[in-house]
Amino acid sequence: LFATTMTIAVLVIACPCALGLATPMAIMVGTGKGAENGILFRNAESLEMTHKVSTVVLDKTGTVTIGKPTLTDVIPLNGFDHEEVMSYAGALAAKSSHPLDRAIVEKLDDLSDISVEQFSVEAGKGISGIVAGHRVIMGNRKLVENHRDESVNKIDELSASGKTALLVEIDGTISAVLGIADTVKESSQAAIEGLKDRGIEVVLLTGDNEKVAAAVGKKLGISRVVAEVLPEDKIEVVRELRSRGEIVAMVGDGINDSPALAEADVGIAIGSGTDIAVESSDVVLMRDDLMDVVKTMKLSRATMRNIKQNLFWAFFYNSLGIPVAAGVFYLSLGFRLNPMIAGAAMAFSSVSVVLNALRLRKLRI
Repeated sequence: LFATTMTIAVLVIACPCALGLATPMAIMVGTGKGAENGILFRNAESLEMTHKVSTVVLDKTGTVTIGKPTLTDVIPLNGFDHEEVMSYAGALAAKSSHPLDRAIVEKLDDLSDISVEQFSVEAGKGISGIVAGHRVIMGNRKLVENHRDESVNKIDELSASGKTALLVEIDGTISAVLGIADTVKESSQAAIEGLKDRGIEVVLLTGDNEKVAAAVGKKLGISRVVAEVLPEDKIEVVRELRSRGEIVAMVGDGINDSPALAEADVGIAIGSGTDIAVESSDVVLMRDDLMDVVKTMKLSRATMRNIKQNLFWAFFYNSLGIPVAAGVFYLSLGFRLNPMIAGAAMAFSSVSVVLNALRLRKLRI
């Protein structure tokens, strides 16, 4: 009877219920807390990997900025007038879905009477086509190579003020320089400071030229800016960072950056993201607010800390309880553990793990 009692006590108190609950309970509560705040983790691995992130790469347009550029400057050159330039540029831009081109179209009323043929897009450079019988090219310096000193000066002036400059070429002649501005989100600066306070390096990634990128980076306090990056090159930037041992999170809206989202250790699609961005990402932020990236990091770290606490108490309970149930104090003190008390202790350990995990619900992120 004595041996049977001791055996039952050991078997009961050795039940690994607390160990089995330690991780899944914290993951469940953590992901639930995230969902309440518009942060959706694809799986438990995404939640775990997020707390290891050492570098966050931010795509500029639509992520750091509101993603709704506005045409602010139209500077005609070489004898062209404002109306003529806008009619050709607007008709060509109407065929494109790029935010910069949409900014031009929004300034015009009716373009239905202007024919556009042979429309083509060169990613990261610009667009071209035959507009009303004239060859029109619109884009950055990489696409429009035949620019003169006057146009270069205008580009530099616009770039220095943080605006994106587009050249318009009609029949081989530079006809205008267009200035387009994209407003920085109100939450961007606070979010970047929040990431840096947590020891996370921030990298700004943009297809804009170096002067525009530097102006935006300086405004936001980002020292590392990678400019003039073509869409297909964004993935290479992420790979280069990972090759140096960095755990990289890529944040973007999916326009030209879905491959980079998939390549990163943690891909984060921000609220206005495209469907392909959501499919490529590990974390989806339902709101178009960069502060949610900081909240994601905070929640992930708190969840992993909670898991470690749960595991510690579960191991501590088993390490202490099993020797006592086996009779380590019986010979010296005559104490043995009643199986009913062992059962109560086992239940208490499981309840304590659950209650500790539920503390995450009160986390302020």
